[in-house]
Amino acid sequence: MDVEPTQVDVRADGSVLVGGEAIAARPGTDPYAAAMAVLADYARSSGSPVVASAFDHASGQTELFQVHGDGSTRAYTAPPAMPSFSPSAPPITPADPPFFTFPEDEPEGCSYDSPEPERPLLRRDAKRPRGGVRGAVYNVSQGRLNLGPSSRELEEVDLEQRIARPLSGSFNTAVLSLKGGIGKTSTTVGVGLTLAEFRGDNPCGIDANPDSGDLAERALGEVMYQRSTPRSITDIVRDLDSITSLTALGGYTHRAGRLHLVAGEQDPGLSDSLTATEYGDVHNLISQYYSVTLTDCGTGVSHPAMAGVLQRASNVVVASGYAVSGAKRARNTLQWLADHGYEDLARNAVVVITDKEQVSSRVDKKAIEDYLSGFCRELITVPHDRAVADGDIISLDRVSTGTRRAYKEIAAAIVDGYY
Repeated sequence: MDVEPTQVDVRADGSVLVGGEAIAARPGTDPYAAAMAVLADYARSSGSPVVASAFDHASGQTELFQVHGDGSTRAYTAPPAMPSFSPSAPPITPADPPFFTFPEDEPEGCSYDSPEPERPLLRRDAKRPRGGVRGAVYNVSQGRLNLGPSSRELEEVDLEQRIARPLSGSFNTAVLSLKGGIGKTSTTVGVGLTLAEFRGDNPCGIDANPDSGDLAERALGEVMYQRSTPRSITDIVRDLDSITSLTALGGYTHRAGRLHLVAGEQDPGLSDSLTATEYGDVHNLISQYYSVTLTDCGTGVSHPAMAGVLQRASNVVVASGYAVSGAKRARNTLQWLADHGYEDLARNAVVVITDKEQVSSRVDKKAIEDYLSGFCRELITVPHDRAVADGDIISLDRVSTGTRRAYKEIAAAIVDGYY
């Protein structure tokens, strides 16, 4: 008899439905564990195990398992369907057994014995799942039921390994756009924090925005930034000859965890005065101590420092949005690079589309993605996220799962471009 599984829905916001009804987890408890407790109650009241089909809306994964009255869990495989027989079909009779004849004498060098396949002496345990339904099943069963990582988790591990690859030398990624307010600085911070999380070395972000850039504020928060020593890229240019060690350089940088930052000049009278040579001097200093740098370039490609930025860029990230104007500007940026001697940067560019303004449904997002994808090495989208769109501090703990995944994809694509 077929078993109708109890549906468990794990929503992206962390809420859980069991059999279509929302369950309330006690503060500080895992909502997955709360769902398992409800299923165990079902099993005790019915006197038989409950088969559950859990769907994680964030990852798109579906798991089928069995929960017993004592709270233990087991994997569940639906029994195969019985074959159907038609009255008019001929009866099924067993086939005659095969008949083999063997020669009385084996030819020399020939054996009719099948070789025994080699197999490991010890069984390898499946890797522990990190979270989601599989992680909940693992935790509730105290590790006795290990379904292993989901395909989504394996993809995450692959991204993290690509990000963490060792590098020989120093590399610089320029993050640029022809339009402001479409996620360029938030992408620089989010990707920088992601690189800092998974790489063994500390990355450094450089604010080369000529319009009083706020890279450090977005990474630290405005209050923390104002409390820190207000050193900027202009101070490094002024004191360049006296900065002869990483310790000395540390007096001019800010830190958001393991992400180090060179703040942009806030004085409007000075912010637009950074030249290509001065940027080159700053980058040459930074590259002595950091293997990965991200340069937030501000809007436009024609301000004085941009020649120095592009000459030292290993690859570029071009920021765009889903608005038609933003997509056209991104494509114009790639075309400008190709027309001005930076064909390799254009060809190997990573285009990042941030759904920052939750554009009208009239905009065909797929058409915009197709419009840009043929002009770059990789196109990555960042979903709409209020934790990014509000212009406040960027924190990986505050952004959505989809945004964190996008930042990982961008960081991995950036490191790919260094090889």
